[in-house]
Amino acid sequence: MIAVICGPPGAGKTTIAARVRGRLAARDVPVRSVHSDDFSSRTYEQLAERVADAPDAGITLVDGTFYQRAWQTRFRTLGDVRFVLVTASLETCLERNRRRAEPIDEQGVHVVYREFDEPDTDLEVDTDEYGPDEAADRITAAIRDWLE
Repeated sequence: MIAVICGPPGAGKTTIAARVRGRLAARDVPVRSVHSDDFSSRTYEQLAERVADAPDAGITLVDGTFYQRAWQTRFRTLGDVRFVLVTASLETCLERNRRRAEPIDEQGVHVVYREFDEPDTDLEVDTDEYGPDEAADRITAAIRDWLE
């Protein structure tokens, strides 16, 4: 199964994905992670290639904004794909971005937030409502249910 953790910059995707990975690994679930920031060009094409080459066993966690419908559609063709939308207010996203070691341009946060084409989601987690541990718990529980 492929779990795509998507949402605007600063929503908490990477923090939550790392915690979900840890929780799954602690339960001896084979898990791989692929992060959009690992690619400098053709990001979503390279993500799709990497995910398509992943072993069938276990979970592949994919972390990226996926703010364009075309990227979401492309990933839906890769098999058993579940989209988890991580949301937060624009103000929260901007503040978290400012606190990053390597923040992206604030205009970029505004653009992605404004142009975000929400996917058909299997789960949505608002990080203004849930902290990183609670969000990771909710996603981990959903993944367990999806595997059954």
